[in-house]
Amino acid sequence: MRALILSGAGRYADPWHPFPETSERLAGILRAEGLEVEISEDVDARMAALASDGPESRPDLLVLNIGDPALTGTPDPEAERRGRDGLLAYLAAGRPLLASHVTSTSLRGVPEWEGILGGVWVRGTTFHPDYGPARIHVHADRGPIVAGLDDFDVTDERYTDLRVQPDVVALASHEHDGVAHPLMWAREYGRAKVFYDALGHDAASYEAETHREILRRAVRWLLS
Repeated sequence: MRALILSGAGRYADPWHPFPETSERLAGILRAEGLEVEISEDVDARMAALASDGPESRPDLLVLNIGDPALTGTPDPEAERRGRDGLLAYLAAGRPLLASHVTSTSLRGVPEWEGILGGVWVRGTTFHPDYGPARIHVHADRGPIVAGLDDFDVTDERYTDLRVQPDVVALASHEHDGVAHPLMWAREYGRAKVFYDALGHDAASYEAETHREILRRAVRWLLS
């Protein structure tokens, strides 16, 4: 099976996230699960190509690890339209999607994106406490992806006050000012399975074994 990781570069890069580093850590997890992995920084072209790829050429798993083009000052409505068409065609074919961290800020040109992912970063509302050590609560009673796992510590950003769809069931969360904020969830969009992981700011996030184990299980679920 083949996975395609679209990694933040060009319009999809930003000064805060080391996309090559985190994409390679994600690739390592996927390779350990037996997938052939391609990492591409040609985000617009590869997203658009998903609309014309036939069943045998589409990736078995699409991974998005991309930033927000709105921050780069280089809007490209035509590229966004083609990317939207490609993403929707891929999902309509029942193919799975794994989205990482800052990807929840991206794809503003895709009106369906919030419904696909299940939650998005809202500028002026969403934020994160300072990067650093954090305690993550695992909801181990909410399905096989997290069954039997304990809470864990990680060095990361903790996204807070994401706008989350009411049907989202958090598999992991963090607490800020006495309120629980979802960080990981699994959902379906039509025939497609979707998993979002709000952790993953840099390579340090993947040093946490439980974080890696949740991602390994999520990949198995996505491909099942």
